[in-house]
Amino acid sequence: MTTDGENDLNQVPANDGQGQDKKGAAVKFPPPAIFVLLIFVGAGLHYLLPLPLGVPESFQPVGIAITLFGVAVAILVNGTFKRVGTAIEPWKPTTSLITTGFYRWSRNPIYVGFCLFNIGIGISANNLWILLTFIPGAILVYYIAIEKEEQYLEQKFGQEYLDYKAKVRRWV
Repeated sequence: MTTDGENDLNQVPANDGQGQDKKGAAVKFPPPAIFVLLIFVGAGLHYLLPLPLGVPESFQPVGIAITLFGVAVAILVNGTFKRVGTAIEPWKPTTSLITTGFYRWSRNPIYVGFCLFNIGIGISANNLWILLTFIPGAILVYYIAIEKEEQYLEQKFGQEYLDYKAKVRRWV
């Protein structure tokens, strides 16, 4: 532990005496909230300075489809976590390394799904501000969650995670 009480990511995760960590990746802010908050920021910016995409209304279903695909990815990945019996919340301990399903193509498929959600909402609302929120969302989620998650997984799973990381890209 560091002197300010935060997790020192260079130490082995705390465990319960039976070799199981109790803390997880030390992520303190829920990543989905980042993307939802940014949608509100985009809507507010659009109110102050409207920036429509300029796409025809007939293109709205494409935005809705992208949004639903992003939601479907998150739901399907959540199901994978439940089947494997590990926590999806990044502040809880991970008991298994998942490398199948969407994780064969992306180390962060849920975050990809969240980005797609914002892109789809932006398209369906014809709102460039909301569409662009996926960019700060991806950057913020990297620093708030991904960076800590990857350090935690490297500590917990060692070479197995490093091999997976070498094979699979972060986003897609």
